[in-house]
Amino acid sequence: MAKAADRAKRPARTSVWLEGKARRGTSRRGEKPAGLDRDRITAATVRLLDAEGLAKFSMRRLAAELDVTAMSVYWYVDTKHDLLELALDAVCVEVPLPDTASEPGKWREQLRELADGYRELLVRHPWVSPLVGEFLNIGPNWLKFSLAIQQAVGNTGLSPYRRNGAIAAVFQFVYGFGTIEGHFLARCAAAGMTQDEYFRDAVGSVNEELSTNEAVRSAQELMASRGEGTVAQMWERDFMIALDLMIAGIEALLDPDRPLTPPAGES
Repeated sequence: MAKAADRAKRPARTSVWLEGKARRGTSRRGEKPAGLDRDRITAATVRLLDAEGLAKFSMRRLAAELDVTAMSVYWYVDTKHDLLELALDAVCVEVPLPDTASEPGKWREQLRELADGYRELLVRHPWVSPLVGEFLNIGPNWLKFSLAIQQAVGNTGLSPYRRNGAIAAVFQFVYGFGTIEGHFLARCAAAGMTQDEYFRDAVGSVNEELSTNEAVRSAQELMASRGEGTVAQMWERDFMIALDLMIAGIEALLDPDRPLTPPAGES
């Protein structure tokens, strides 16, 4: 079993996908305590994270869910962090990957599909966003997702220098949007309210108690522009408009009439 002190000495290299740890797949002594396997343990981890959240997750809680001892789980993973990495990669398979090779001219549609899928992943599993920021994200499913992003943005025709910015603009935006939306839904669930009920209650309280605040008064015009739609429709509309702006920005960089001076060394 890996020691926490050893992991702390080399945090940049620490990953279940390095040093052959992900290939173990069976218990380290060639036995299978309680009929466990890594896939079953990982699936149970995802279920618990979805149901109870990241803060409440523990190896002891997982063992209880599987009706085994905690030591039985440690036969298959060295640490809790290794298990969280496995769960993180397991849910990434839910993101549909477009065919980026056969139709390079459809980069807009490819980016939209990848952005939509990533957002849905973050909303469906709110625990994913903090873990994405903690781990290297080099599991097989995350690498496939990363390659699809690189290929879709490569299909735009942008230079490698500008592709980095395009990837950051689109997918860091999606990360932030999906994280906020997912956490909002989690708050609604914790309060036992629908999105619309929670939103009406929160906005009503803010408007009542902070009615003289300039930022609150200014926001009322923006809120009125959204009309009478549901909160779910509001999320969708805001996301699509923002994504349209991102894609328009990429298109602007491709405009041959746009006066752009590439930085020195850009290819």
